[in-house]
Amino acid sequence: MKTIKPLKRFGQNYLFDLNIINKIVAEINPEPNDNIIEIGPGHGSLTEKLLEKTDIITAIEIDKRIKENLQNRFPGLKLISEDVLKTDFRKIFSERNKKLRVVGNIPYNITSPILFKMIEYNDVIEDSILMVQYEVAKRLKGEKGTKDYGILSVLLKFFAGVKFCFKVSPSSFYPKPNVFSAVVHLFFKETTIDKELKYYLIQVVKASFGNRRKSLKNSLGNSIFHNINFKDSGIDLTRRAEELDSEDFLTLAGFVKERTKE
Repeated sequence: MKTIKPLKRFGQNYLFDLNIINKIVAEINPEPNDNIIEIGPGHGSLTEKLLEKTDIITAIEIDKRIKENLQNRFPGLKLISEDVLKTDFRKIFSERNKKLRVVGNIPYNITSPILFKMIEYNDVIEDSILMVQYEVAKRLKGEKGTKDYGILSVLLKFFAGVKFCFKVSPSSFYPKPNVFSAVVHLFFKETTIDKELKYYLIQVVKASFGNRRKSLKNSLGNSIFHNINFKDSGIDLTRRAEELDSEDFLTLAGFVKERTKE
């Protein structure tokens, strides 16, 4: 196998700690017929272990230098050589009509976009087991009134359950990242929130936390919703975003949806 140097622009930190890899596989607990997507397989350390348990894996790898190595090591691997943010998860789902299980040691520089993408495709994803920065993992489970409570923690309350699995030392990677990492397990769930309301919910939550130290009135007034009068929304606009329950944000999103129709 060729030795390929990790690239900073792709956020590559290769996981080589076999103990951690085995703990991740145990958390995934793959079944033979699972429809698994692996984001950023790198040199295939996790891929190899997964293929011992299941027959079909779709690996998404942006680094074309790695493509030949992966294809040589794993002839049966379905490899998509592109940016995961451009991958059509619904197409992969439709090929087998089976919900996706998304796994991977993802690039930390695009963690939020990847999580937003999975929220977008929540109806075709069963669960996701991801390596993320430790500080991000804490924010995914953030509760109202705490510093960890923010955009992702609010949105995931609607679309997924969050399990913090375990913390991972920088020494488990090459090169060593400057931060601790953690494995999280997201369990996506059915929701009655339609596509239009989901869009407004995401935008309202982003706008509300855009200036988290300011009142909702100021945060929303400085956002894409500056033309909407929220006076009759039923939400106290003198409060800050971190003081709202998840249902409060849904109320605001529903209000925006109705005002937009008018």
